[in-house]
Amino acid sequence: MSHDYDLITLGAGSGGVAASRRAALHGAKVAVVEGSRVGGTCVIRGCVPKKLLMYAAQFGEGFAQARGYGWAAEAPAFEMARWASAKAAETARLEDVYRKMLAGGGVELIEGWAQLDGPHRVKVGGRVLTARHVLIATGSSPVRDSLPGIEACATSDDLLDLSTLPDTAAVIGGGYIAVEFASILARLGVKVAMYYRASLPLRGFDEMLRTAAAAHLQAAGIELHPGVVPQRVQHTADGFLLVLGEERVRGFPWVLNATGRRPNTAGLGLETAGVAVAPNGAVVADETMQTTAAGVYAIGDVTNSKNLTPVAIAEGRAVADSLFGGTPRNVDLSRVASAVFMLPPIASVGPSEAEALAAGHRVKVFETEFRPMKQAFIGGTERTHMKLLVDEASDRVLAVHMIGADAPEIVQSLAVALTAGATKADFDRTIAMHPTAAEEFVLMREPARVVGPVQP
Repeated sequence: MSHDYDLITLGAGSGGVAASRRAALHGAKVAVVEGSRVGGTCVIRGCVPKKLLMYAAQFGEGFAQARGYGWAAEAPAFEMARWASAKAAETARLEDVYRKMLAGGGVELIEGWAQLDGPHRVKVGGRVLTARHVLIATGSSPVRDSLPGIEACATSDDLLDLSTLPDTAAVIGGGYIAVEFASILARLGVKVAMYYRASLPLRGFDEMLRTAAAAHLQAAGIELHPGVVPQRVQHTADGFLLVLGEERVRGFPWVLNATGRRPNTAGLGLETAGVAVAPNGAVVADETMQTTAAGVYAIGDVTNSKNLTPVAIAEGRAVADSLFGGTPRNVDLSRVASAVFMLPPIASVGPSEAEALAAGHRVKVFETEFRPMKQAFIGGTERTHMKLLVDEASDRVLAVHMIGADAPEIVQSLAVALTAGATKADFDRTIAMHPTAAEEFVLMREPARVVGPVQP
């Protein structure tokens, strides 16, 4: 049976674009369908604009610190409207780059909303297209129904489109989106209160990072309300009321809903092709990204496995190589580095201490905490925390965790060493680069503790 295309990709985000271009490079006839802006969440309303706003917040601290280094300057003032205008221009530029990459790679862009219409069939508007293979790369979007009334609150998408900032704000949630934006808003002059279910923010991260993150948030003037989640949110003429319990109500002019994200599978017609969906809405896919339907694959956030842009890109390229490049392969997700772009930032690669213990490792834990030179010189109080987890039996470094200036850049580099199987002895014989914060990772000599079962 002949088809219109070898591959039709649903979604022109980072993963979908990478997969489509790689497939076309292998000689496949490819179309990608997108109903919104090309570039997806990361480029248009996620990673990129978020980090640009983090840079803006960072400058506020930089101006203050500069005085301690001999600079005299008038007190600066942040203008959200100027930032928003510059952000819009940058995301437009990046979207144009993505469109040109698709065109230059020989991938046809079809603009519209796609639905599966049975095996090997995709419906876009009034058109029905056929393909040997279909790739679902539709990503995820903010959950808007986690609490009664929360649908009226802003999400991270809305925050990044603000032209003015509120004087005060509540953040509901304790994940990385909540932590990042609470940290950023506070440094842009907003008085922030955070409400989250757990005792510490950033569930799933190493306990050291979670504890340090909470301390840094409080040091930035953020009110933390652990174990407190509003029962409901009421929209009023003046803003919002958080109903916290019996006779406990608190008003805010602006509230950020950071209670999670949900895979974009609603309305895709997955049932017509026999694609199974998990209770949380995620597409069920195996290690090859194959769904329960022959010829249908899924990558990225829509599978809710490891929701990071580089993972979606790697998965997309692996699918393309497997289907059209003659080199079947899977993506190893065991050592994926990740970052939380709060101030100071967090970065991590490998399991948390609790996860390493649960996996049966006996672990040597190396830790250090210090005030960086840049802070010490001006009497600053910000501290850096680092942790190495080492398997006692093999001496292999299992994980690197850090919170402090430049943590994402440092941990990304160390992730290469961990992927290559570096041991603690490899770290020990590496000569330090001085004076840097990163040198501390090769100067930790004695473990703070050894935990886990004794090896036979």
